Amino acid sequence: MKRQYLPVLLVHGWKSRPRIWRDLITRLTDHGIPAWAFAYTDDHPETVATDLRRFIAAKRKESGYSGDIDIITHSMGTHITRYLLEVIDGSTKEETVRNLIGIGPPNNGSSMAELFCDAVHGEEMINRLAGAFVPKGYIPDGDALVQEVRPRSPTMKRLRRTGLRDDITYRFILGENLTRSAAFFPVFGGRTPVYGEDGEWKTTWAGDGVIPHTDSIMAGGTYEVLPSDPLLLTERPWLYCHTTLPGNPEVISRILRHLTGPEGK
Repeated sequence: MKRQYLPVLLVHGWKSRPRIWRDLITRLTDHGIPAWAFAYTDDHPETVATDLRRFIAAKRKESGYSGDIDIITHSMGTHITRYLLEVIDGSTKEETVRNLIGIGPPNNGSSMAELFCDAVHGEEMINRLAGAFVPKGYIPDGDALVQEVRPRSPTMKRLRRTGLRDDITYRFILGENLTRSAAFFPVFGGRTPVYGEDGEWKTTWAGDGVIPHTDSIMAGGTYEVLPSDPLLLTERPWLYCHTTLPGNPEVISRILRHLTGPEGK
């Protein structure tokens, strides 16, 4: 008998679109795994999380499926999804989820978001990232998603108070510049900006160019740092930076292992 897999909800990141999941959806389809790709635009995380809840309900009604689902998220998509699961739904646990797999997640808040808003360095950093990660002419002041993913935002404070759910397995996939190649994310010479607790800016090789590991790692989750072999960074190091991780073949293989392997049960 052919094995039946759980539906997979896909939630993209900031200033992105569902098309980032194109290669993953192809692989999911090959395995007979239903994929539900959620799309959103800039708004407050609570509003987007509420829209996400409606989207899940609509997909369940459409498919007639009422069981557990798996969720794959990228970057800001992890923040939004965790807000739904842990803050909005945390007490009732009506949203039944087996795995939440977050790629490059800002679990502790985003150093980059804080950098955008920095009075001294913000404008310079936005100009450097224009076209590479942010739209040209970008102004962060009115961007609720960015404001609310800053480490000390009200949204982040609520997430810290509620914490991870004990009925969900949290898995996080992180990129790292293991070979210290400047071509990994050229804007910062291959390094990733870090916002320290002391309010000082530093850079690190332990990140994906946008999200340092310190933004992602928190108690209760399991973590995989890629590439597994540093030689994979030799030819195309940029495949392991933040914006390309959702389509990275190694990332996709890890996701499929969790969805279809025995540990995914």
